[in-house]
Amino acid sequence: MEVYALLFAATLNAGTVLALAALGLLINEKAGVVNLGAEGMMLCAAIAGFATVVTTGNDWLGFTAGALAGAVLAAAFGVLVIWLNTNQYATGLALSIFGVGLSAFVGINFVQAKLPERTPFNAFGLGDMPLIGPALFRQHPLVYGAMLLALGLVWFLYRTRGGLVLRAVGESPQSAHALGYPVRLIRLGAVVFGGAMCGLAGAYLSLVYTPLWVEGMVAGKGWIALALTTFATWRPGRILLGAYLFGGVTMLQFHLQAQGVQIPSQVLSMLPYLATIVVLALISRNPTWIRVNMPASLGKPYYPGS
Repeated sequence: MEVYALLFAATLNAGTVLALAALGLLINEKAGVVNLGAEGMMLCAAIAGFATVVTTGNDWLGFTAGALAGAVLAAAFGVLVIWLNTNQYATGLALSIFGVGLSAFVGINFVQAKLPERTPFNAFGLGDMPLIGPALFRQHPLVYGAMLLALGLVWFLYRTRGGLVLRAVGESPQSAHALGYPVRLIRLGAVVFGGAMCGLAGAYLSLVYTPLWVEGMVAGKGWIALALTTFATWRPGRILLGAYLFGGVTMLQFHLQAQGVQIPSQVLSMLPYLATIVVLALISRNPTWIRVNMPASLGKPYYPGS
């Protein structure tokens, strides 16, 4: 039972990286913008956060640096696709490639660096409880923060006027513009928020989940986060569940290896990505279902006055 409690705790830890990034990308897409640069933003944020903590010794400054790095890159992406009307897919891919190269260059001097010693987390002093303590109460605060963020986004999107406006911009920007809403500024705000969340996810990866800096350490998690938004049909609660599902698949490979299961390690390493492909293939069998839930203007440029 203790082994399964630790596996559950590791699942929450791994799923948090995906949840933070995917919830940010959800807001992007609810506003009608697709950002394929999640991988690059997460990598730049990972090195920004790691370098900040190595230099200052302050974790929260590291998370702030990661979020800012993601937000700045997302803002540049937003200006290109929203004001200069570049192709969203091509610009996102370019951002991803740029982020991979920039993070590798900046991180050269931090490959062997070590983070300062930190005390283990023990939420509410309940971490010493048998089974439940290690599974639920020894997590980093951002694990609980991701859960609260998902609940907050459900409330924001479906219970507030701001959420209604954001969804209107994603469904029909022409109608939102006719009602007097600044469509471009709303889309830019959504893109910057999404970039900040991807940055927070990247910083969490290098400061908590690993914790170290290695070139290319995001290893496809940005693409899985993008797939999660479709898998969850653009619903925050489903994104959270999907993130933990994929986190569990990721941790399962290590659990099976520890148990001595005679499966090649390469096959086990494929499991998270294989699960992503299988889920997307199953969802794609019903394109009507995706069309009904997908924001109507997703990926489409908007020209004021058109």
